[in-house]
Amino acid sequence: MKNNKYRKIANFLYEIGSLRKVIRSHRQTLLTDDLSDNISSHSFRVAWIGWILAKEAKVDPYKVLLMCLSHDLTEARSGDQNWVNKRYLKVFEEEIIKEQLTNLSDKKELDNVIKEYHERKTKEALIATDADLLEQILLLKEYSWLGNREAKHWLREPNYKNSMQYKLLTTKIAKKLAREIFKLKPSDWWNSSWTEKRRK
Repeated sequence: MKNNKYRKIANFLYEIGSLRKVIRSHRQTLLTDDLSDNISSHSFRVAWIGWILAKEAKVDPYKVLLMCLSHDLTEARSGDQNWVNKRYLKVFEEEIIKEQLTNLSDKKELDNVIKEYHERKTKEALIATDADLLEQILLLKEYSWLGNREAKHWLREPNYKNSMQYKLLTTKIAKKLAREIFKLKPSDWWNSSWTEKRRK
């Protein structure tokens, strides 16, 4: 690789880093000021969910991971739009992706994976899409636990199977995981781990 190629890759990495600064637009509709919820933190948990689901479903975890990591990549340039925003705005995602990936050596592979994700036809694409929805369910559950009535309304608690996010899940494995997410409190993960005694 030539030095100018590394410069272009470095610019791409700076652009990915800027996703930490892109706040998620549902802050408006969820009536929250949670600045820790940004596109980068969202994509991080989506990637973990996708990898776990891919392993459980015995599909290609590498491809699912790439889909999860890149599913909101364009938002570095377009920002995030909620479902009200999308009614009025058009985003030229294909143009953004083409420009973002143009200087990467594996541009073709990434481009194919992103197209596959958007077509929603393969098992990997469906798993990645479900991972995105499950992350939203987790976040809504966390907000609901904190007393956010809007989040509770979105989840349709206690009849969560009527929530839009649950209805949009397509794989059995994701629905199974969603049911467990709804049963738990967000703090249950550490309740069995804490101790008042320090190790010696």
